[in-house]
Amino acid sequence: MMGAAGVASGDSVYVDDVFSTHLYVGTSSAGHVITNGIDLDGEGGAVWVKNRGATDHHLITNEAGKFLTPSSDEAEFTNTGFISSFNSNGFTLGQGVRGSNNGDGQVSWTFRKAPGFFDVVTYTGNQTTRTIAHNLGSVPGMVVVKKTSGSGSWEVYHRSTGNEKTLRLNSSNAQAGTTAWNDTTPTSTHFTLSSSTDVNETGSTYIAYIFAHDDQSFGTDGDESIIKCGSYTGNGSATGPTIDLGFEPQWVILKPSSGSGHWQVYDTMRGWTDGGKDKLLYANLTASEDDTNTDMIKPFSTGFQLTANFTGNSSGVTYIYMAIRRPHKTPGAGTEVFNTHTVTDGGTNYWTPGFAPDFLIETKRNTSAQRVFASRMTGNSMHMMSDSTAAETGGSNNYFEWDSPTGQMKQSYFQGSADYLRYTFKRAPGFMDVVTYKGDGSSNRQISHNLDAVPELLIVKQRDATREWAVYSAATGVGKFLKLRENVALTTQSGLFDTAPTSSIFTVETNTYVNINSGNYIAYLFATLPGISKVGSYTGTGNAINVDCGFTNGARFVLIKRADVGGDWDVMDSVRGIAIGNDKHIALNVTTAEGTSSDFIDPLNAGFTVSAAAPNDINQSGGTYIFLAIA
Repeated sequence: MMGAAGVASGDSVYVDDVFSTHLYVGTSSAGHVITNGIDLDGEGGAVWVKNRGATDHHLITNEAGKFLTPSSDEAEFTNTGFISSFNSNGFTLGQGVRGSNNGDGQVSWTFRKAPGFFDVVTYTGNQTTRTIAHNLGSVPGMVVVKKTSGSGSWEVYHRSTGNEKTLRLNSSNAQAGTTAWNDTTPTSTHFTLSSSTDVNETGSTYIAYIFAHDDQSFGTDGDESIIKCGSYTGNGSATGPTIDLGFEPQWVILKPSSGSGHWQVYDTMRGWTDGGKDKLLYANLTASEDDTNTDMIKPFSTGFQLTANFTGNSSGVTYIYMAIRRPHKTPGAGTEVFNTHTVTDGGTNYWTPGFAPDFLIETKRNTSAQRVFASRMTGNSMHMMSDSTAAETGGSNNYFEWDSPTGQMKQSYFQGSADYLRYTFKRAPGFMDVVTYKGDGSSNRQISHNLDAVPELLIVKQRDATREWAVYSAATGVGKFLKLRENVALTTQSGLFDTAPTSSIFTVETNTYVNINSGNYIAYLFATLPGISKVGSYTGTGNAINVDCGFTNGARFVLIKRADVGGDWDVMDSVRGIAIGNDKHIALNVTTAEGTSSDFIDPLNAGFTVSAAAPNDINQSGGTYIFLAIA
């Protein structure tokens, strides 16, 4: 069992290795390969597919060519035209209609077999009390059993409803009494069946999907949980129950257990946001994706919270859930987490970052334009400008399409004939994180984050009011802050960042820039990740300065701000050109067009060289400068 998870060889196992939400557009042609990084061929597992834009059944398969539909009680059927093979890094689609309709947006959720996460077991019924062995290696949190040889309901055991109750994945009914589990709680090696024909009819074949709960054997040190199964009671309030998972989720399925209601599925790839539209699918229905709901369920750094807009928050009703952690594997190269995109004279609004971006900075190059900040966490429409104190805006416009993991991304905020500049960032341990939180106006307010490193650059903005951007830099220390919107010097002031952040929290005080009561905030966190990013400082000399960032092929992105006196937040990148001679640059705090008349920095394999010819914003003798560089 340990070998299946990769632990026997000493390798750490991450949620990235065993679960994926992958979005794609169907082609109705054979050989459409879905590459999601999950080894289904060697390890085994299951794939769950749904057409997002059409009324059609969900499909689940653990063996290419054989399918079940959780939105019905149908028997297993065979069709190699849907998914034709399991691969070492994903799966291949056939040319069948389901799961690959030409031009239709599809979602696939892939679960790899792994101790502590997921297992699949098949058996033949004998209508006698018995135990069924599994390889989960820990006590299951949820077990889903389906007859494959004939029609029959999807029987669901959940740790929160107990061994005398069952739910049905293909039904909206409330929990009901059952003897299916023989009144016996599953163990780390077996689950128990009675003689009930629902789960153990003589001669019928069955499949069981077995999900773990809180097995803390994942991550770099093998001490993190990636899946939890639990319950909560709704309160019907705008401030709904807060579910503390101990991790930030990327996927959740939930259902009322004490009353009727559908199985609701959310994930951060399709759109599960704080304040934006939450895109919803129902596991027990053929309905297309519902994308009309705003701010129903909020993911945050250590769990999720319900709101009054949510049908999963009826007062007094008990709900069960299963939640899966967001990706938490440390990147191996800068290209996995950062990319630059430029467009000449309008061009296309589509581009391929090479990863699923979480944060975007965008502007025009050759004309005055605002510096747009947008994030997956806040959805397809909401955005702010680093050159403005204005609140977040967006409304019903879908300016930014985040819902493609390795394919194209689209923006429609800027239109027309112009040259555009875009920076895309992916959240990753040690590199950067995005956190949303609600202020409470209290001192020493601790906010959890998932950077898994001490933040060295922290940018905070209130989203729902006109407010300054406040910046903390480790190089300048606590009790001080900079304003991203202005070129002013470092301000010494308590009430913002009076306590140094840690690898799990940052602390804000009572200043309205960072913590007004009931205010909605967003924070962007950056750290030094060897070989990928460097947050640091240097002192100007007026001569050339080699800034060693620990890179091998130079910096692709450099942000520099003078801290001791006024200076712009200047940005250079290798796509527009970091070269000996004049550099193309923009400033985040102004709307002016791209500058081209100064030599700011020069190339250096280890990082970048501050030019001797640079202006005072970049290199004046005795000046103090902070920077962020990305390889």
